[in-house]
Amino acid sequence: MTSFDLLGLAEPLRPALRQAGYVHPTPIQKAAIPPALAGRDLIGIARTGTGKTAAFALPILDRLARHPAHRRRLSTRVLVLSPTRELASQIAESFRALGSALRLRTETVFGGVPIARQIRMTEAGLDILVATPGRLLDLVDRGALLLDHVELLVLDEADQMLDLGFIHALKKLHGLLPRRRQSLFFSATMPPAIRELAERFLQDPVEVAVTPAATTAERVTQRIILVNQAEKQALLTLMLRDPAYARTLVFTRTKHGADRVVRHLAAAGVRAAAIHGNKSQPQRERALAAFRDGALQALVATDIAARGIDVEGVSHVINFELPNVPEQYVHRIGRTARAGRAGEALSFCAPEERAFLRDIERLIRQELPRAPLPPDFVATAARLPKPSPNPRPSLPAPARAASGEASRPSRPGQRRRNPRTRAA
Repeated sequence: MTSFDLLGLAEPLRPALRQAGYVHPTPIQKAAIPPALAGRDLIGIARTGTGKTAAFALPILDRLARHPAHRRRLSTRVLVLSPTRELASQIAESFRALGSALRLRTETVFGGVPIARQIRMTEAGLDILVATPGRLLDLVDRGALLLDHVELLVLDEADQMLDLGFIHALKKLHGLLPRRRQSLFFSATMPPAIRELAERFLQDPVEVAVTPAATTAERVTQRIILVNQAEKQALLTLMLRDPAYARTLVFTRTKHGADRVVRHLAAAGVRAAAIHGNKSQPQRERALAAFRDGALQALVATDIAARGIDVEGVSHVINFELPNVPEQYVHRIGRTARAGRAGEALSFCAPEERAFLRDIERLIRQELPRAPLPPDFVATAARLPKPSPNPRPSLPAPARAASGEASRPSRPGQRRRNPRTRAA
């Protein structure tokens, strides 16, 4: 199959496909779309960045186009489960773009935002709902959403759902869904726990796998730099002073670590923001928008964003800290070299992280090449500025808003004093 025209998709979908630049299906789309169009349950195994969203969105939109139905109050015909807010938003945008010729109502629900608007949103009924499991159950428990009319179910990035602790929520949701439905199950890896979950949700599924589990993208150049933990910040700052690192995604293991990295980068004049679970949804959305628009050179994220960030043109991924779950390494570096482009992944490994490195190399079945520290690293690092104890934002105003670090009153209701009216 060399063209989307050969898939036999409903006519209203074809102009949107051409407008979005879809000409030749990717391997996962070639393998998954035909059985999904035939109504079969499906397990799709492919790494991130291979076109999985279109692999399930297109057959779903085809079915909705061929079998229109009135929306039921408090219900949805299609339910897509996603592990993160960012990924949920991106999936919904893909449905809207590919189904632009159809009069469908597509919405997202996730935590971190007020639930009242989401309750109002479901009252008239939906065609497609993309949700994170926790907030979905909140709506069900409040009687604001019924799942007994779901015709199509998608579990996307199932292995990350387990990593984030959603297993109990998924088991509860299974009991609320109708038995007669089509279910599509996508995951980058297929460990035993995921296989068990698939058996719970799927009936006689077709299984398609376009790459071996836990393989890394071919176009990503990978390197390891052995460095002491205390020297990592200086090394990162020096790397980001290179113009080649134009749009860089940096991963840390902790939320506080991400914020600390951003403070050091700001002191050195590098435009950066952090995105993690402690940031509000508006802050996360502004940071992503600023990163996409080029207002930020670096976005510093925890693993909650490893599969939730789809930004065109990420030149480099830097693992400031190696993940303690080796599969996350694969997902992190998959944020670059997307859509056929090349990319580079650089990982800093401290002596205490050598065990993590061994686990990663065992998982991907290859030894990662080592790279030396930059010349005169110690002397150059000693001259780098350090953040003040109470740093003032040094980023442009849009980037400060994105990072959520713009100066504000220290207590609710406290007003900043105008320096011109200050007592002498």
